[in-house]
Amino acid sequence: MKKSGIKEIVNRSINQRNLCRMFFRYDKHYWYYFPLYANDKLFLGAEEDDFIIDGYSIRRFVDVTKVQIKDDKCLEILKNEGIIESIKKPIVDISNWESVFNSLNSLNKNVIIEKESLNDDECEFVIGKIDKVYKNFVYIYHFDADGIWQEEPYKIHYTAITSVSFGTRYVEVFSKYLDELKINK
Repeated sequence: MKKSGIKEIVNRSINQRNLCRMFFRYDKHYWYYFPLYANDKLFLGAEEDDFIIDGYSIRRFVDVTKVQIKDDKCLEILKNEGIIESIKKPIVDISNWESVFNSLNSLNKNVIIEKESLNDDECEFVIGKIDKVYKNFVYIYHFDADGIWQEEPYKIHYTAITSVSFGTRYVEVFSKYLDELKINK
């Protein structure tokens, strides 16, 4: 599918509140999103999974291989359950990755940053708190699966990022059980 066609469907879906089935070059499976914002490079969508909105993701158009508008019984259920109307549009500037991280940092929320690939050895996953934002990279304090904060932040170059997620069940629930991050300066 051509990028112009993908962007046209996403932009139309923003205005019409369509649910989109989206395919990415780094994943064999598709994802469901209600696109909320888009520009030429990035889009922000509310992720739908089994009649639940599970946070938001910002992804790159360059990674999208195909988009389809989902118009079936599931969409009818989402409408009747009031799920579509309940979607809030977060205030996030998606002009570029720097503005994304500055916006998310002002929300004071933990985030998930991923570098996704069909090759598991190339995948990266960082979850934690934004520390410092620069033009070409961001520093993130990561916490592990035991809820232990690392002592030094990770430096992540924007060119390595395929997605940034926030407000997901995983990050929101886990964050409630973390010790306070103590930064040694």
